[in-house]
Amino acid sequence: MALDNVTSEIRTLSDAAVKKIQDETAQEISRMQAETDAKVAGLKESEDKRLADTIDRMDRQEASSAELESKKIVLAKKKEILSQVFNETLDELEKAPADKKLEHYKSMVAYAKTIIPEPKVFMSEKDDFSAGDLGVKSVEKDSRITAGLILQSEDGQVEIDMQYSALLRTVWDRDIKDVSDILFG
Repeated sequence: MALDNVTSEIRTLSDAAVKKIQDETAQEISRMQAETDAKVAGLKESEDKRLADTIDRMDRQEASSAELESKKIVLAKKKEILSQVFNETLDELEKAPADKKLEHYKSMVAYAKTIIPEPKVFMSEKDDFSAGDLGVKSVEKDSRITAGLILQSEDGQVEIDMQYSALLRTVWDRDIKDVSDILFG
Protein backbone atom coordinates (compact mmCIF):
# COMPACT_ATOMS: atom_id res chain seq x y z
CA MET A 1 0.00 0.00 0.00
CA ALA A 2 2.81 2.33 0.56
CA LEU A 3 3.47 2.20 -3.09
CA ASP A 4 -0.15 3.00 -3.74
CA ASN A 5 0.06 6.02 -1.47
CA VAL A 6 3.21 7.29 -3.18
CA THR A 7 1.72 6.73 -6.61
CA SER A 8 -1.47 8.45 -5.56
CA GLU A 9 0.45 11.34 -4.09
CA ILE A 10 2.57 11.65 -7.28
CA ARG A 11 -0.60 11.61 -9.35
CA THR A 12 -2.18 14.25 -7.19
CA LEU A 13 0.92 16.39 -7.39
CA SER A 14 1.28 15.83 -11.13
CA ASP A 15 -2.43 16.48 -11.67
CA ALA A 16 -2.08 19.71 -9.70
CA ALA A 17 1.05 20.64 -11.70
CA VAL A 18 -0.69 19.82 -15.00
CA LYS A 19 -3.75 21.79 -13.87
CA LYS A 20 -1.53 24.73 -12.91
CA ILE A 21 0.30 24.55 -16.27
CA GLN A 22 -3.02 24.28 -18.10
CA ASP A 23 -4.42 27.26 -16.16
CA GLU A 24 -1.25 29.28 -16.83
CA THR A 25 -1.34 28.25 -20.51
CA ALA A 26 -5.02 29.20 -20.75
CA GLN A 27 -4.28 32.54 -19.10
CA GLU A 28 -1.32 33.12 -21.47
CA ILE A 29 -3.46 32.14 -24.46
CA SER A 30 -6.21 34.50 -23.25
CA ARG A 31 -3.67 37.31 -22.74
CA MET A 32 -2.13 36.70 -26.17
CA GLN A 33 -5.60 36.48 -27.73
CA ALA A 34 -6.60 39.79 -26.11
CA GLU A 35 -3.31 41.39 -27.20
CA THR A 36 -3.75 40.04 -30.75
CA ASP A 37 -7.38 41.20 -30.84
CA ALA A 38 -6.28 44.66 -29.69
CA LYS A 39 -3.55 44.80 -32.38
CA VAL A 40 -5.94 43.54 -35.05
CA ALA A 41 -8.55 46.12 -33.95
CA GLY A 42 -5.88 48.85 -34.07
CA LEU A 43 -4.72 47.72 -37.52
CA LYS A 44 -8.33 47.48 -38.72
CA GLU A 45 -9.07 50.96 -37.40
CA SER A 46 -5.91 52.29 -39.03
CA GLU A 47 -6.71 50.57 -42.34
CA ASP A 48 -10.35 51.71 -42.19
CA LYS A 49 -9.14 55.30 -41.67
CA ARG A 50 -6.62 54.97 -44.51
CA LEU A 51 -9.30 53.49 -46.76
CA ALA A 52 -11.74 56.27 -45.85
CA ASP A 53 -9.03 58.88 -46.54
CA THR A 54 -8.25 57.22 -49.88
CA ILE A 55 -11.92 57.12 -50.84
CA ASP A 56 -12.34 60.74 -49.77
CA ARG A 57 -9.28 61.80 -51.76
CA MET A 58 -10.51 59.87 -54.79
CA ASP A 59 -13.95 61.49 -54.46
CA ARG A 60 -12.32 64.93 -54.30
CA GLN A 61 -10.14 64.11 -57.30
CA GLU A 62 -13.15 62.84 -59.20
CA ALA A 63 -15.16 65.94 -58.32
CA SER A 64 -12.20 68.13 -59.22
CA SER A 65 -11.75 66.27 -62.49
CA ALA A 66 -15.46 66.61 -63.30
CA GLU A 67 -15.31 70.32 -62.44
CA LEU A 68 -12.23 70.76 -64.63
CA GLU A 69 -13.92 68.94 -67.50
CA SER A 70 -16.98 71.14 -67.09
CA LYS A 71 -14.80 74.26 -67.15
CA LYS A 72 -13.06 72.99 -70.30
CA ILE A 73 -16.41 72.56 -72.01
CA VAL A 74 -17.57 76.04 -70.97
CA LEU A 75 -14.29 77.62 -72.09
CA ALA A 76 -14.41 75.80 -75.42
CA LYS A 77 -17.95 77.06 -75.98
CA LYS A 78 -16.95 80.62 -75.02
CA LYS A 79 -13.99 80.43 -77.39
CA GLU A 80 -16.28 79.20 -80.14
CA ILE A 81 -18.69 82.08 -79.54
CA LEU A 82 -15.87 84.64 -79.39
CA SER A 83 -14.41 83.27 -82.64
CA GLN A 84 -17.81 83.51 -84.25
CA VAL A 85 -18.17 87.14 -83.11
CA PHE A 86 -14.66 87.91 -84.41
CA ASN A 87 -15.40 86.33 -87.80
CA GLU A 88 -18.78 88.06 -88.12
CA THR A 89 -17.23 91.43 -87.26
CA LEU A 90 -14.44 90.90 -89.78
CA ASP A 91 -16.94 89.81 -92.43
CA GLU A 92 -19.07 92.90 -91.76
CA LEU A 93 -16.01 95.16 -92.15
CA GLU A 94 -14.89 93.42 -95.34
CA LYS A 95 -18.36 93.66 -96.90
CA ALA A 96 -18.90 97.32 -95.97
CA PRO A 97 -20.19 99.57 -98.77
CA ALA A 98 -17.56 101.39 -100.86
CA ASP A 99 -18.34 104.80 -99.33
CA LYS A 100 -17.82 103.41 -95.80
CA LYS A 101 -14.59 101.68 -96.83
CA LEU A 102 -13.33 104.88 -98.45
CA GLU A 103 -14.00 106.72 -95.21
CA HIS A 104 -12.09 104.04 -93.26
CA TYR A 105 -9.22 104.00 -95.75
CA LYS A 106 -8.83 107.79 -95.66
CA SER A 107 -8.57 107.61 -91.86
CA MET A 108 -5.93 104.88 -92.17
CA VAL A 109 -3.94 106.98 -94.66
CA ALA A 110 -4.17 110.07 -92.43
CA TYR A 111 -2.76 108.09 -89.52
CA ALA A 112 -0.05 106.46 -91.65
CA LYS A 113 1.09 109.87 -92.97
CA THR A 114 2.18 110.76 -89.43
CA ILE A 115 4.78 107.98 -89.85
CA ILE A 116 5.26 107.74 -93.64
CA PRO A 117 4.95 111.14 -95.40
CA GLU A 118 4.29 109.80 -98.94
CA PRO A 119 3.03 106.22 -98.58
CA LYS A 120 2.21 103.84 -101.35
CA VAL A 121 -0.83 101.66 -100.73
CA PHE A 122 -1.50 97.98 -101.28
CA MET A 123 -5.18 97.00 -101.29
CA SER A 124 -7.52 94.18 -102.20
CA GLU A 125 -8.22 93.45 -105.84
CA LYS A 126 -11.89 93.93 -104.93
CA ASP A 127 -11.41 97.60 -103.99
CA ASP A 128 -11.41 100.24 -106.72
CA PHE A 129 -9.96 103.33 -105.07
CA SER A 130 -7.36 105.46 -106.83
CA ALA A 131 -4.30 107.15 -105.37
CA GLY A 132 -6.20 110.43 -105.71
CA ASP A 133 -9.21 109.05 -103.78
CA LEU A 134 -6.94 108.06 -100.89
CA GLY A 135 -4.44 110.91 -101.08
CA VAL A 136 -1.39 108.68 -101.52
CA LYS A 137 1.49 108.46 -103.97
CA SER A 138 0.38 105.17 -105.61
CA VAL A 139 -2.00 102.23 -105.26
CA GLU A 140 -1.22 98.61 -106.04
CA LYS A 141 -3.54 95.60 -105.90
CA ASP A 142 -2.54 92.56 -103.83
CA SER A 143 -4.48 89.28 -103.95
CA ARG A 144 -3.43 88.41 -100.38
CA ILE A 145 -5.38 91.36 -98.96
CA THR A 146 -9.13 90.83 -98.45
CA ALA A 147 -9.95 94.28 -97.06
CA GLY A 148 -8.03 97.16 -95.54
CA LEU A 149 -4.68 98.59 -96.55
CA ILE A 150 -0.98 98.01 -96.23
CA LEU A 151 0.90 101.30 -96.40
CA GLN A 152 4.57 101.33 -97.25
CA SER A 153 7.33 103.89 -97.57
CA GLU A 154 8.79 104.45 -101.06
CA ASP A 155 11.98 102.53 -100.16
CA GLY A 156 9.97 99.68 -98.55
CA GLN A 157 11.73 100.08 -95.21
CA VAL A 158 8.61 101.07 -93.25
CA GLU A 159 5.33 99.22 -93.56
CA ILE A 160 2.07 99.66 -91.68
CA ASP A 161 -0.40 96.79 -91.87
CA MET A 162 -3.91 98.20 -91.64
CA GLN A 163 -5.79 95.26 -93.05
CA TYR A 164 -9.09 94.85 -91.27
CA SER A 165 -8.06 91.39 -90.06
CA ALA A 166 -4.80 92.74 -88.54
CA LEU A 167 -6.49 95.75 -86.93
CA LEU A 168 -9.32 93.64 -85.53
CA ARG A 169 -6.84 91.03 -84.20
CA THR A 170 -4.85 93.79 -82.44
CA VAL A 171 -7.96 95.27 -80.83
CA TRP A 172 -9.29 91.80 -80.07
CA ASP A 173 -6.09 90.64 -78.36
CA ARG A 174 -5.89 93.83 -76.33
CA ASP A 175 -9.55 93.88 -75.28
CA ILE A 176 -10.56 90.19 -75.23
CA LYS A 177 -11.22 90.17 -71.49
CA ASP A 178 -13.57 93.15 -71.77
CA VAL A 179 -15.33 91.54 -74.74
CA SER A 180 -15.70 88.28 -72.79
CA ASP A 181 -17.05 90.15 -69.77
CA ILE A 182 -19.61 91.94 -71.94
CA LEU A 183 -20.72 88.73 -73.68
CA PHE A 184 -20.72 86.42 -70.67
CA GLY A 185 -21.06 88.76 -67.69
